[in-house]
Amino acid sequence: MAPHIAPRWGWDDIYQREVHRRHYSVKPFFAIAKGERRIGTLSWWILPDHIRFGEFYLLPELHGRGWGTAILLHVLMLADSAERPVRCEYLRWNPVGSLYRRHGFEEIARSESHIFLERPARKIWRGPPT
Repeated sequence: MAPHIAPRWGWDDIYQREVHRRHYSVKPFFAIAKGERRIGTLSWWILPDHIRFGEFYLLPELHGRGWGTAILLHVLMLADSAERPVRCEYLRWNPVGSLYRRHGFEEIARSESHIFLERPARKIWRGPPT
């Protein structure tokens, strides 16, 4: 996130570590791995009325190579099986917004620093009733 934070607010390692430590303590986080190598992380939280997807980070050398799309499609498939909408947010100047919009997310709110998105729930056809 440093390339998206530092130009606007500067960068303070101690502050960033504290922010992320707090986030890790209140949300469920998952490592993204390729084999034995950690390549990123994401937060995935199933709430009563929606699924919260956030803190989606990949190593910079993987950006623009389809990894983000593949991981997001997997997450959306899980959300579809739960028939719940998915909500996320991102820094307004972070280009990840185009990824979310390509996959059905629509803006529902914005703040000075963030854009909030939601992808409506999609029903999965489970075959004819028995």
